Amino acid sequence: MPRIPLPDRDALDAAQAAVWDRIVSGPRGRVIGPLRAVIHAPELAARWSAFGEGLRYGTTLPKRQKELAIAITGRRYSAQVEWWVHADGARQAGVPEAALDAIRDNTPPGFDDKDDAAVYAFARALHLHGRVTDAQHAAVMARWGVVGVVELTAVIGYYTMVSMMLNAQEIPLPEGVAPPLEAPTTGLAPLPEEHA
Repeated sequence: MPRIPLPDRDALDAAQAAVWDRIVSGPRGRVIGPLRAVIHAPELAARWSAFGEGLRYGTTLPKRQKELAIAITGRRYSAQVEWWVHADGARQAGVPEAALDAIRDNTPPGFDDKDDAAVYAFARALHLHGRVTDAQHAAVMARWGVVGVVELTAVIGYYTMVSMMLNAQEIPLPEGVAPPLEAPTTGLAPLPEEHA
């Protein structure tokens, strides 16, 4: 049960409705997840949506690694909607089901793909320590350059904010969708170190 009202389009004022219509006419095609909460503050919602669209649809990072980074972030925070949307996006982009199952279940994923492994190590370090090692940074730089490492960091940061909004407001999954994640009783999901 959400902690705040999640209005439908017909219950919005003019400013909120204008933002809603921009979101629906853009690449998202629908208002889902945190935007259902942020729509209460239309100026914030407009900026939130534009920033999110830029990161999700307008970066140089491959979709596979971007969706993986978002799914890792959703798992760290046990953000049900984020995981549900982006684990599926990662799966469709080629991330192996076994790796996603391992992340979901808090077990070491053991990636076969070095790009996936680099993203996992980078995202894991940021989530656990708030920084990355020289080696983790260099692995992402070697693959996607300065722009890629900046974009990956921004994607992880933005979707951390998304996770917090989803969790703080208890934004529900769509009707009939069972929660895919088991949240820890305290704290955040551990994101175990990848095994070799």
